[in-house]
Amino acid sequence: MPNRIALFSLLVPDYDEALAFFLRIGFECREDTALGNGKRWVRIAPPNGETEILLARAVGGRQTAAIGEQGGGRVWLFLETEDFDADYSQMRSLGIQFETKPRNEPYGRVAVWKDPWGNRWDLIEFARADRSGTIRLQRQGISQPT
Repeated sequence: MPNRIALFSLLVPDYDEALAFFLRIGFECREDTALGNGKRWVRIAPPNGETEILLARAVGGRQTAAIGEQGGGRVWLFLETEDFDADYSQMRSLGIQFETKPRNEPYGRVAVWKDPWGNRWDLIEFARADRSGTIRLQRQGISQPT
């Protein structure tokens, strides 16, 4: 049985533009291989990240229309941090536009931001090392953080 998600595709209009953006905010390029006919295999991830993003240049009207809408308008990407305040400040200094102010939730400290193509992300510092949510904890009778 498979045991992890290795990577997922993120539709972008241009490989180089997307790669430059993600490198600017601290991601690393794990691979950039030309596949012919303008297609590339471009894998990126945060340093030490296990799951990678495959930058996929949109081809055709359907894929182009889906750029920035893969999550249907909701947050669907979660960028984890171990130092929320420092990373939030750094991202703002790099011109990242946050939709929300930082807030504390039962699962951690979070703020919503958009990438240049409109994808909504959470910058998140989980409250617990195991990333557990509130339902399991409520069933176990463990109190929630304030």
